[in-house]
Amino acid sequence: MIAYFDCFSGISGDMTLGAFIDLGVPVKWLEESLCAIPLTGFDIAVSSVVRHGITAKSVHVYSEDNAQSRDYTEIRSLIEKSALSVMVKENSLKIFERLANAESKIHGCPAEKVHFHEVGGIDAIADIVGAALCVEYLGIKRITASSLALGTGFVSCRHGTLPVPAPATLEILKGIPVFGSGITHELVTPTGAAIIATLAESYGPMPDMVIKKTGYGAGKQDIQSKPNLLRIIAGTPQNHQTGCQKETIVVIETCIDDMNPEIFGFVMDRLFEDGALDVYWIPVFMKKNRPGTMMQVLCRKSRKDIIIKRILSETTSSGVRYYNVERAILAREEIIVKTGYGRIKAKRITDPAGSMRIVPEYEACKKIALEKNIPIRVVYDTIAKEGP
Repeated sequence: MIAYFDCFSGISGDMTLGAFIDLGVPVKWLEESLCAIPLTGFDIAVSSVVRHGITAKSVHVYSEDNAQSRDYTEIRSLIEKSALSVMVKENSLKIFERLANAESKIHGCPAEKVHFHEVGGIDAIADIVGAALCVEYLGIKRITASSLALGTGFVSCRHGTLPVPAPATLEILKGIPVFGSGITHELVTPTGAAIIATLAESYGPMPDMVIKKTGYGAGKQDIQSKPNLLRIIAGTPQNHQTGCQKETIVVIETCIDDMNPEIFGFVMDRLFEDGALDVYWIPVFMKKNRPGTMMQVLCRKSRKDIIIKRILSETTSSGVRYYNVERAILAREEIIVKTGYGRIKAKRITDPAGSMRIVPEYEACKKIALEKNIPIRVVYDTIAKEGP
């Protein structure tokens, strides 16, 4: 499943949650899932509204919690100690980290000490963690977005009266395409900016896709000039049924000739933890015929900066090259298969002729091999013989 965020009227946390609920995320499930965070005394109210003839979901989070101001360290601790899944925790923490870094730069204090006000209450935590939960529930594997419409004017907050877009919003949106709408209203909030900047891997026209569902989330204000809505369009890649999918990824590379070779294995593990799609070590000859190693990493656009930071901090490289490439891959989906070893994670891959094969996940096979003290090839062979 892929999702396209059509931000013709900007984006906020409640608009995002409303659009996901309109796509089919059950409100009761969302409330129960949010209880995994050690917070109590909140309720999610969802209503249907009509904006310029379009029915949408409006979300409001009611809270009995009086602690409407939390610092980044406290919020991070709440999420880390929760019973949320690894993916939901990771996405939620990345969104809040982006907010903290922006506020840190604007207000001149360490990120860990950033004191959130408007984004520190339960409502914003519910918006951010709720968005991560919805992505997991809907099985969305890829998110892209349109350019973001920005408003103008001024907005009042704990810091005083700020220009629109708010300084933190502009800091978060660096490198993301935007356009001025001329509307005297805050269309993109810091929370909304952090959500889309973290989750979207690219921006531009809608990708080739077969549309399955469309969800509309309403902003709090009813704007006269156009519907104040966020539209999320979900579907499958247009070429999914042919067994071949096309996408744009990033290649990051650098050449190293002065590093302890034992470090390469450690760095590879960290790069995969950071979301690398693949990592290669390629022998090369450098200036003065010195032998070296080219490090080449494949990743999605959303992981580019994280991967670059990892390379520059964990290796002796003083710089990297990166560029976009197109790739075609066979259609695949993650599944759980029953085997003689129990239920394990696997991929179902479809070739251009429509034939399918099941490929078990390496980590699942490795775990079985270690637990049963058998060669991993035996695990692979046994699962292959059992068939799908």
